[in-house]
Amino acid sequence: MKKIGVGLIFVCALTVLFSSCAKVKGRKILNDKLTPVERYGALKVVGTQLCDQKGRPVQLCGMSSHGLQWYGKYANKDVIKWLRDDWNADLWRAALYTGAYVTNNSLGSKVIDSIEAAVELGMYVIVDWHVLTECDPLLYQKQAAEFFEKISSTYADVPNIIYEICNEPNGDKVSWEKNIKPYAEKIIPIIRNNCNNIIVVGSPTWSGDLTEVIADPLKSQTNIMYSLHFYAGTHGKEQMQQIVNANKNGLAVFVTEWGTTQASGDGGVFEKETLEWMNFLADNRISWANWSVNNKGEDSGVLKLNKDPLGKGGWALEDLQPSGVLVRSILRGEIN
Repeated sequence: MKKIGVGLIFVCALTVLFSSCAKVKGRKILNDKLTPVERYGALKVVGTQLCDQKGRPVQLCGMSSHGLQWYGKYANKDVIKWLRDDWNADLWRAALYTGAYVTNNSLGSKVIDSIEAAVELGMYVIVDWHVLTECDPLLYQKQAAEFFEKISSTYADVPNIIYEICNEPNGDKVSWEKNIKPYAEKIIPIIRNNCNNIIVVGSPTWSGDLTEVIADPLKSQTNIMYSLHFYAGTHGKEQMQQIVNANKNGLAVFVTEWGTTQASGDGGVFEKETLEWMNFLADNRISWANWSVNNKGEDSGVLKLNKDPLGKGGWALEDLQPSGVLVRSILRGEIN
């Protein structure tokens, strides 16, 4: 008899634990041999729903990179293909931290790598202008305009791309009216001049508060969505209700980032709360990207410390953090 490693025992224990939690509506693995983009085509917003090219509501689910300046090694065909084929992911989010990009424009190559891999693999890719420490999207509006002009003109006819124009605006001095909305009104026409792809606009308080957005939405609503981010150990019913309120007021929402942990990225995996969120998002056909693909060993990361240092994909279960085990199971429809 072969000896069973401690890591495998741990993974098996996690599987039993997650299977015994509150049930979640499982995703189906479709055996149509189509890639996500072949299956759904050019996306559009109909009412409050993200829909396929025929106007049928869809829920896209997948994974976000961590900051590409640190973990750009995972922005490659091997990893994204593994997420598509083994994890049943529809999308990859390329998170480009804006401050890092402004300092070093060569980091944009990691976004290009992500797009090229997604196009080849038939995956959707969220191009994420990752506003965070700079708080105000207006700070680097000029650079954002240049960046989105370049991407949207180069890939004007590519249906795979979803444009997330500001990740998490934040801070007491940053409001929807004075900062985020004026920024969006400058950036959206640049993209629209080249393509009609889905555009996701951030909301105040780290994309955690849609109140101001609901009261004063953008005038142009063609293929526009708004982001709401959550971390299961920190956010719950209040954020769910904001999504409900946004839909009631005719606004489409995309959860472009969420985690199984506290908002810090640590604090352990909150599996019960995560599965409650998954049920809510499934019921409301809200698409999502989980944070994140990295090997720094943080609780919200999918890989254990220093696993897959070269970014090759092909991860064994024992390579995964508890969050990775749980999210993979959700994507594969194994928790039901």
